[in-house]
Amino acid sequence: MEATIVLDSVKHYPVLLKEIISVITPQHGGTFIDCTLGQGGYTKEILKHQNTKVIGLDRDINSEVIGKEIQENFPGRFLFKNSRFSKINNLKLKNENIKGILFDLGYSFTQIKDPKKGLSFNSHGALNMKMGLNDFSANEVVNNLEGKEIEKILKYFGDENDAKLISRNIVKERQLKKIDTQELVNIIEKSKRKKNYKVHSATKTFQALRIFVNKEISELINGLINSAKILKKDGILAVVTFHSLEDKIVKYFFKNLSENKSVSRYEPKVEQKEILFKMPLKKPMVPSDKEVKENPPSRSAKLRYIIKQKDVYEIESDILDKFSYLLETENFGLKLW
Repeated sequence: MEATIVLDSVKHYPVLLKEIISVITPQHGGTFIDCTLGQGGYTKEILKHQNTKVIGLDRDINSEVIGKEIQENFPGRFLFKNSRFSKINNLKLKNENIKGILFDLGYSFTQIKDPKKGLSFNSHGALNMKMGLNDFSANEVVNNLEGKEIEKILKYFGDENDAKLISRNIVKERQLKKIDTQELVNIIEKSKRKKNYKVHSATKTFQALRIFVNKEISELINGLINSAKILKKDGILAVVTFHSLEDKIVKYFFKNLSENKSVSRYEPKVEQKEILFKMPLKKPMVPSDKEVKENPPSRSAKLRYIIKQKDVYEIESDILDKFSYLLETENFGLKLW
């Protein structure tokens, strides 16, 4: 998963900021939920407009520092919650007309470089990868799960072609010693059959472990479902993704809510569900050449959004069935609790 800021610890680059603002139009006022507060880039831009309020969520408790700073600068207009965004429907929003809900699914440079989190293959020491409010770490995954389970995690969440060989060598090496970050990197490099000199050999494995440890699949799916429920008429749900698996899930969910399935004219007529959302753009918005030049990690970002057309709470989608194989793989973590 890509970081959302460049290697400059001072300047923060919220990806596709102009595009996000053009989609959610905070100049008209309203309450917004920033589901991934991070460094607060989107939230600060929204609050520049009068008559706006923002509820900022983040599972990373470190974001509370940013939250307090924003509260001081915009008193009475911002609220921080240290929470997973899958629990967005638990917020007390009875008197709030939510105009927009935003997700930025990337990691910040601050998070990637935090040695305590151990998200990077350049880290040293014990494997961690916990973003906050977790049940287990990458250390427990690599040193305790069965080889076949690790193989599926690397294959499904990292699209790792050498998943079988890497998992086999992990199981073999952990019989001799506990596997830490650098030992895992060594195992991966020895296991790779083809070297890609443009991309580090450990990239896909570390992506897969981050997704698994943080339950990012069920978090995203349930976050999307619950966000779609709590939006009012004309409310906007916007998501910025950074890798193909995330984008595949978001694309399917948005398409599923905004279109009826095509049915062959030779099949019996079935009652079509009511279309509750519209998707103005079939293709995602992507960063300009200028933005990519200024912030290279933004190159893989994609922004998709939908607009709710009716005030209803119940949302009909088969997304849980569509991605059940990913959710079942995520459930390997239950034995680590």
